[in-house]
Amino acid sequence: MEVGYYGQDRARRIQREQIQSRWMQAYEPIRHLDPILVLTVLALTAIGLALILSATTTQTTQAGDPDYGFVIKQAVALGGGLVALVIAALLDYRWIRALAPVLYLGSVVLLVAVLIPGVGTEVNGSQRWIDLPGFNLQPSEIAKIAVIVAVAAILHERKGHPNFRTVAACLAIVAVPAGLILLEPDLGSSLTLVWLLFVMFLVGGLSWRWLAGLVVAGIGLVSAAMASDLIQPYQLERLTAFLDQNDPGQSTTALFQLTQSKIAVGSGQLTGQGFRQGTQNINNFIPENHTDFVFSVLGEEFGFAGAVVVISLFAVLMWRGLRISMIAKDLFGTVVAAAIVGLLALQVYVNVGMTIGIAPITGVPLPFVSYGGTSLIMWYGLVGLLLNIHMRRFR
Repeated sequence: MEVGYYGQDRARRIQREQIQSRWMQAYEPIRHLDPILVLTVLALTAIGLALILSATTTQTTQAGDPDYGFVIKQAVALGGGLVALVIAALLDYRWIRALAPVLYLGSVVLLVAVLIPGVGTEVNGSQRWIDLPGFNLQPSEIAKIAVIVAVAAILHERKGHPNFRTVAACLAIVAVPAGLILLEPDLGSSLTLVWLLFVMFLVGGLSWRWLAGLVVAGIGLVSAAMASDLIQPYQLERLTAFLDQNDPGQSTTALFQLTQSKIAVGSGQLTGQGFRQGTQNINNFIPENHTDFVFSVLGEEFGFAGAVVVISLFAVLMWRGLRISMIAKDLFGTVVAAAIVGLLALQVYVNVGMTIGIAPITGVPLPFVSYGGTSLIMWYGLVGLLLNIHMRRFR
């Protein structure tokens, strides 16, 4: 009986050890979580909520009360973003690679749907959103993730040696959503997809000859589009307003918006006029100051010091992203991480640059800071992918 008892005890101990081993293997990636990346994103989001509060509470309801609707919606989107981050971080990114065709086709369906009258919602001459209960979905933001994952999956299959078929397939993958987005019209997001393709080709092993040829072809296509009717006059005005800033402009022109933004940023000087104390903001001189021009609110109310803090946080994000790209276990992870960093760098440069007159006004939001639920959720999903690649670099 004693032998049987000890034999059963040993079997139970082995079973417990096996269960503990499986649990440790399942949760081992969490040990390699990048806390700096998470804390930086949360800090930028908190700053964004404060700036949105300042930019929008100057507007009042019919009862004369401040309108907190924008901040509440952004906070709800933050909850959705955290869910997206957790899902994107926990699901092995190699499974996400396998789901690339489904994600891509889903994004194309949404881009087609937003162009259908009655399905897409038109705002300021652009039909970019699908109005859902309590939420406006912007398919172009989802398309960015889909393109990154799809192109990275194809380049991964070629193991750093893309051929003509690979290049053609990647071009086709980008051309379909870029063309649909251009029909909305949203030139900024279309050009963003082209930029993403260039970054992924650069990291994915495409030769310099191919890259140079694609750059020349891209410049030619953009020039042809600007000379044709594909780009509306108001879009062309927004793109070229920063080139000639001597024209006094009118209240309806992009140049007026740029001028007011520069006044706001310049008046902030070193430390700013104080939270919710910016005169340009209070008098509502800057259109869309909670979305495209949110950086002007930052510059006016927190000055050069506040701008340095925010840009430094973005620099930390890029540093962590580049590091993850370099230590990724496979080419898919390397390309995805590099594309995310490239997207972040482009949007930060264009958004900040257009508020101070050194970049075209393209309507590109400032990641984590500008108002926009779909954009915030998308960026949290992309950060989740970065965490995913980082946590599984040893497996």
